[in-house]
Amino acid sequence: MADPCARRGEDERSSPIPALRWEESPEGPVLVLLDQTRLPSAEVELVCADVPALVGAIRSLAVRGAPLLGIAGAHGVALAAARGADVVRAAAALEGARPTAVNLAVGVRRAGDAHREALARTGDPREAAAAALAAARTLHHEDAEAGARMAAHGLALLDELLPGGGHRVLTHCNTGSLVSGGEGTAFAVALAAHRAGRLRRLWVDETRPLLQGARLTAYEAGRNGMPHTLLTDNAAGSLLAAREVDAVLIGADRIAADGSVANKVGSYPLAVLARYHHVPFIVVAPVTTVDPGTPDGASIEVEQRPGHEVTETAGGVPVAPPGTPAYNPAFDVTPPELVTALVTEQGTISPVTAAALAALRR
Repeated sequence: MADPCARRGEDERSSPIPALRWEESPEGPVLVLLDQTRLPSAEVELVCADVPALVGAIRSLAVRGAPLLGIAGAHGVALAAARGADVVRAAAALEGARPTAVNLAVGVRRAGDAHREALARTGDPREAAAAALAAARTLHHEDAEAGARMAAHGLALLDELLPGGGHRVLTHCNTGSLVSGGEGTAFAVALAAHRAGRLRRLWVDETRPLLQGARLTAYEAGRNGMPHTLLTDNAAGSLLAAREVDAVLIGADRIAADGSVANKVGSYPLAVLARYHHVPFIVVAPVTTVDPGTPDGASIEVEQRPGHEVTETAGGVPVAPPGTPAYNPAFDVTPPELVTALVTEQGTISPVTAAALAALRR
């Protein structure tokens, strides 16, 4: 694999940095990423000049989140085409970088199809590269628009389920602008409630072992002035038992045809807790996350991450005896019967059934 993406400075910034952008440089186009592994302590950009570097950034979680992975994958195909690399080989490498998030493959194939069709039509590699980039940019724009519609549908659902406002929402992992082309999925719903004056508290699960909730969701909530409180993952049960949560909002990395939801590990136990305590469990995800080619939850490939993420801190300090084996799935799967509603850009589905998912327009 090529060297990882080059890093840009750690200067303090008062305005949000885009999670991903295309940039022209004297040496050729590059893909610039906000390195999410360095947040919240430092805002550092990674400059990826080729697909192997982008694959490394995806695997290291420097860029992450299902919708944004789709956008990154599409831009990766465009980058390969613009740099004269083997587009088919680049697309295969990108698709295989993380197996669970279906959006990554969707984005790669969309840009790859645009490249292939343009090349067949014009025979001009430059035209084909431009077509791939246009497809990536369109996907980016569509995702931002989808996020805005999901936020509106999700807020309407919260108001319907919980009349009177003052919503207290528990979320898991990170689902804001760091994972999308716009303001996110589940986080965007909480943000819409905040802007409408109807968010009383955003409860933020820390999300072990890589602490995406503590590092990233708390970072985004603070930037937006949202009332929020961080809790350890294993405190969620007592919080629900104390009736301090009105709804649980999560995103998704893949939704099977039967409605099973793959999301960051820890989501499934939250769904069980929510059902026991009669609290709505709401999944917010774009239609691109629904995979009709995956029939059920058992068919979803769950990515297994390195054990050192569990046995060491991010700084490499051991928290377990040397040689301790670790079980570290990146995701778990929640069955559809535990999902109160699925919010997409096309509206809300409840109950979540195979028939309702099959009716979604793609």
